[in-house]
Amino acid sequence: MISKACKYGIRAVIFVASKKTEGLKFNIKQIAREVDAPEAFTAKILQFLNKNHVITSLKGPYGGFFIEDYQLDQPIINIVNAIDGMSVFKECGLGLKQCSSVYPCPMHDQYKIARDALLNTFQKTSIRQLAEQLNEGGFYINNQNVLAENI
Repeated sequence: MISKACKYGIRAVIFVASKKTEGLKFNIKQIAREVDAPEAFTAKILQFLNKNHVITSLKGPYGGFFIEDYQLDQPIINIVNAIDGMSVFKECGLGLKQCSSVYPCPMHDQYKIARDALLNTFQKTSIRQLAEQLNEGGFYINNQNVLAENI
């Protein structure tokens, strides 16, 4: 449904937001490492999210990526919309271009339920909520923590 870029973007924003109270700015290398994503790919995603006002960045020796107070209350759908667009919530589960309620594919009804539920979740969940859950513990945004705990 959503792209890998979008998943990385959501994880990156949650990480940056989770560090808001510390007043830190993070460079691309730090964020990519924390969210277990390729650096070059992370750079493109973060620049795009900055351009769409989901996060903020400053250039220079004291620069980096950070999130402002007003940005914390954005719903996750803003990240999805910035990276993938809203068409992901209209696409056919089988990838057909002409799938609709009038001309449905065999998965149309079931896929529409799942797609609509995901859209609803992204609309009702804020960046702040996910950052707070991450800070409370028991939630992860990279595979490294999960692997380390399973050893």
